Formats: sequence, structure tokens, C-alpha cells
Amino acid sequence: MTTAVVTGGAGFIGSHLVDALLAHDISVRVVDNFSTGRPENLSHVAGRVDLVEADFANQGAWQKSFIDADWVFHLGALADIVPSIQRPADYFQANVVGTFNVLEASKNAQVKRFVYAASSSCYGIPDSYPTSELAEIRPQYPYALTKRLGEELVMHWANVYQLPAIALRLFNVYGPRSRTSGTYGAVFGVFLAQKLAAKPFTVVGDGTQTRDFTFVTDVANAFVTAAKSSQRGEIYNVGSGQTVAVNRLVELLVGDVIHIPKRPGEPDCTFADITKIRRELKWEPKVDIENGVAEVLANIDYWRSAPVWTPESIATATQDWFKYLGNDDK
Repeated sequence: MTTAVVTGGAGFIGSHLVDALLAHDISVRVVDNFSTGRPENLSHVAGRVDLVEADFANQGAWQKSFIDADWVFHLGALADIVPSIQRPADYFQANVVGTFNVLEASKNAQVKRFVYAASSSCYGIPDSYPTSELAEIRPQYPYALTKRLGEELVMHWANVYQLPAIALRLFNVYGPRSRTSGTYGAVFGVFLAQKLAAKPFTVVGDGTQTRDFTFVTDVANAFVTAAKSSQRGEIYNVGSGQTVAVNRLVELLVGDVIHIPKRPGEPDCTFADITKIRRELKWEPKVDIENGVAEVLANIDYWRSAPVWTPESIATATQDWFKYLGNDDK
């Protein structure tokens, strides 16, 4: 039986990847420090997964979990924009040093496949859409930078140490179990908590900006597909094949709207060119935005514990965003 290690396996995407691996009869070990992941995300697979609570940003006994592992999926990371601006050292430790430690554990264990969860935020504000893997790298904030540095480490280990590694640049992942932390973050979590509280959706700008909303099960399948491939040292975009206006998302979720100021450093569009992953890995997204939103709404109770954001609380939470990213002299 193939054995896989999933760092961040109790998180949003990680827990769905665990489900996908178990569906393929793969033995799973999860390494997670629960900084953003939730034990409840794995409660439905209790007894079927080996769970190691540990912080891979520090050397430790967790490295023994990699012994005899065939595949490693490195998803564990700190996310969100504002906290990365406020605490860059924490993000460097988790996303760069942590990636180094996971790479070393994987190299020492001689794993057969290593798949890294990279971020499309590395593109910053691209020049063209859909955006290909050859686009210029322009990280706008520390989270994007640290995820990019982690990706560079992965590609370097693939080149120098012949680690059979692939990086997947993920675009705007959404779906059941997305994070409900107190940090102001992804639009779906914000909107779903507002819907449950019968509050208006806080739409940034005029809502015509578009995002490549990619359903989480499609992303999980991309990870499994990448692990089964023979590619090494390659980077692939993972997107939905379409880009959807925030106003369209509001239509699907149904509710009143209030507009808040547009934010610096955010692109008006994210849209993945997925030609390469389609051609080389034969992967295809399957869930369109209409069906994805319907699935999210069917599981909306998950967001009852999420904070309900208002224009006033968002303005307070994003002060550092405007302070640092809104500098015209950059």
C-alpha cells in the first residue's frame, strides 16, 4: 500500500486531500500543528488516519513520520495577507523554514513523490489573462513572498538533489471546510458568515473584479494526479478554467450588498491558464461555480462560528494593508 504524508492535513484543502487519498486506498499520515487546521475536519476519518500534532517549522520527532513514506504533500502554511504584513517573521519561519525542514525530511526518507502547495499570489498583478506559469513573479505582500520562496526551495531540491517534486500554484480555492478563523481573509468565508447573520455582503469596490474560484475537490484531485505522474521539477497552475465576477458570486449566494473601498495590491482579475496541467497531467476541473456554490450553501452551518465582518471591523482589520501596500512611492 502507498503511504502518504500530508502536512496541514487538518486544514481546509488538506482535509479534502486526505479524503481523496483514502478514496484511492492510500495510507495517510497527517502532520499538523492546528494553527489554522481543525481536528473536526478529520473527525469523519477518525481511526483511518495517523495524526501527528507537531510544528514542522521546528526540527523534531515529527520527521520520523516520513520514514517509509512514498508520497509527501506539503500544504501546511500560514495564510492571509494582513497577518503576514504584521508578522513577517512568523510567516518566514512557517512557510520558508518549515518548507526547508519538510524537504529535508522527504529527501532523507527518499520519498518517491513530493507535491508542494504553491500560491498564485506569486503573480501579484499580472500583465495578461489567463495567466500562464511563465508570467513574471511579483509578490505584493509577505505571504505571497514566503510561499514563492518555499516554491523556489522545492524546485531547487528537485534540481540539485533530484527530489521528484512538483509545485501546484492554486487559484482562489473555495468549498466546504474553508477557514473560519478570526482573521479577515477569503471572500467566501466572509460572505457565508454574513449570510448566516442576515447581514449585507461587503463587496470590495464595484464588484466587477473577477476571481478564478476553484472548487476544493478539484484541487485535491490535482494533488493526487500530480503524485501519480512522472513529472519532476515542474510548476503547474490549478484553476477552474473560468473567472467569475464577485457580483455573480453575490447573485448566487443571494443577499443585500454594501460596498467597501478597493484595496491596493489586489488584481482586478485572477484567471489561471491551465493549458500546461491539462496537456501534461491530463487533469481537468469538474465543478463549475454554480454547482460549487450550491455545495457550499448545503454545508453553510460550518461557518456559524466564523466572525461576522462589518465595514467598520474590516476597515480596522485592514489598516496595515492600506498603510503599507497603499504607498504610492513603492
